[in-house]
Amino acid sequence: MTRSASLNRRRFLQQSAALAAGIPLSAPAVLSAPAAGEKLGIAVIGCGGRGSGNPGIAAGERLVALVDVDDKKLGEAVTKVADKAPQAKTYHDYRKMFDECHKEIDAVLIATPDHHHAPAAIRAIQLGKSVFCEKPLTWCLYEARKLTEEARKHKVATQMGNQGHSGAGYRLLCEYIWAGAIGPVTETHSLMTRNFGGKNDRPAGKPIPGGLHWDEWLGPASMRDYHDGLHPFGWRSWSEFGTGTLGDMGCHILDGTFWALKLGEAKQYTIECVAQTAGSKEMFPQNNHIRWQFPARGDMPAVTVNSYDNAWPQAVKDIEAKFGEKLAGGTLYVGEKGYLATGTYGDNPRILPKEKHDATPKPEQKIARSKHGMMGDFLAACRGGEPASSSFDYAGPFTEFVLTGVLASRAGAGKKLDWDVTKLQCTNVADVNQWIKRDYRKGWEV
Repeated sequence: MTRSASLNRRRFLQQSAALAAGIPLSAPAVLSAPAAGEKLGIAVIGCGGRGSGNPGIAAGERLVALVDVDDKKLGEAVTKVADKAPQAKTYHDYRKMFDECHKEIDAVLIATPDHHHAPAAIRAIQLGKSVFCEKPLTWCLYEARKLTEEARKHKVATQMGNQGHSGAGYRLLCEYIWAGAIGPVTETHSLMTRNFGGKNDRPAGKPIPGGLHWDEWLGPASMRDYHDGLHPFGWRSWSEFGTGTLGDMGCHILDGTFWALKLGEAKQYTIECVAQTAGSKEMFPQNNHIRWQFPARGDMPAVTVNSYDNAWPQAVKDIEAKFGEKLAGGTLYVGEKGYLATGTYGDNPRILPKEKHDATPKPEQKIARSKHGMMGDFLAACRGGEPASSSFDYAGPFTEFVLTGVLASRAGAGKKLDWDVTKLQCTNVADVNQWIKRDYRKGWEV
């Protein structure tokens, strides 16, 4: 039986079963999902760096295609899965891959530079494919809103790659805070542990290295010559391609603040870059201190959320000294009755000092624990199971919150921005709204 015939037969059987059970056919998320024992057809977009493990994951299902702009990375991926997926096709352009392979694909795994996340994801979603996408979900605020809306419209399974959200740590953090373990939280401090950006202007152009498909690497960004400091990793420091330190690490480290403190319930708040080392026209500022101020949300009081690129302020260092703690990357929560700290991915949530933590009863479990881990939960969702924990319903609004901090960094120190969540715009400093949506190169629109 051909793949097409198999899909048609499976869809007929699923629809018949759904009608017999009284389920309307306007719920395609489950109806189009592969059966529990059937392999998912998966395409991998981005085979190096964070995506280097995805070919193996896809080959454990049914790997349809591999996409990468770098011949070396693409070749390494082909070699890695040669025994399990000799039939996998290879591409340098995911648009062509979708044109040729969409009938064979159930899901895509995206791990590209930030500027490609949304262009790849939107094409998959609008074809009815489930999407796993690395963090940050998108390069700009418009894209985060767009992916959230389109994923809901097309009823596909989705997941952002903030693995801490699938772990027990952030869930336990929420339960501690919701149980009042440190009282109402009025302040948080988060350390990103990196410092992308710089003062440089664009370097002189160079010949494109052999094996690098430069036009496809640029994708939605404006045309420019190849130059040093971009491929394969340095792009994070450049504003046209990355999202700086906060965009890179905020979707891990600020996850607990957004989730536990229910920041998504606020419809208006302010963001300010308190301090930074200036960048350049094309590179991000460094050493950023970003401050959000949120109003009360339900029974939670107003809260001030602070993010630092690469160094704790003295006030947090004083708390470290007082309690004999060494806080690496992560978040310190300041409540009316004490302090609580977590690591980069929500690991090791603990009340300070240790004696107080040991004396505090473990809170009642309010949040179910992950059954399969981040990727396993996503694959289960693709088969019609419950939504993955960081589906775009959560990841989209969360990414918007993080990217408002990137917006404040680009605006510069000392500008307090009034943010309207519903309108997706700054209402008091009009100039910063130019960065909400990019101008897309023709053929790469979102």
